[in-house]
Amino acid sequence: MSAQEILDLARAEGVMIATAESCTGGMVAVALTDMPGSSHVLERGFVTYSNNAKKEDLDVTPESLSTYGAVSEQVAREMAEGALAHSHADLSVSVTGIAGPGASEHKPEGRVCFGLARKGFRTVTETRDFGAQGRDNVRRLSRDHALALLKRALT
Repeated sequence: MSAQEILDLARAEGVMIATAESCTGGMVAVALTDMPGSSHVLERGFVTYSNNAKKEDLDVTPESLSTYGAVSEQVAREMAEGALAHSHADLSVSVTGIAGPGASEHKPEGRVCFGLARKGFRTVTETRDFGAQGRDNVRRLSRDHALALLKRALT
């Protein structure tokens, strides 16, 4: 997955992108900003690691956090939609998950939820279980999947 491809596609369509990241800590935004010309496409990135940041910066509801937990498609949806609402972007991707170590009975290490929101389109969410591959691998796989979602939205 080439971040440059995403930038080229978004620029050709006149689409600005925002990211809303938790477990990846800004890795998606970094992948995009590593490329020349990213300032024409990346509007902003939100790193909302804590639940308070998710609520304050992206309008994730306390009810969603208490009912579904931070690692859920509902929260990923609200993060992606919140990124659009709090930016001038046309397209956003969100990432929230358990990179590890650690897991719970209901949410295993390596579970990551993604959201993709675009103005004029229905928000989509999905969950990937990458498994207990170690923190670095889960974060890298999550970054790459978020980039793939952006590319898919632009093609």
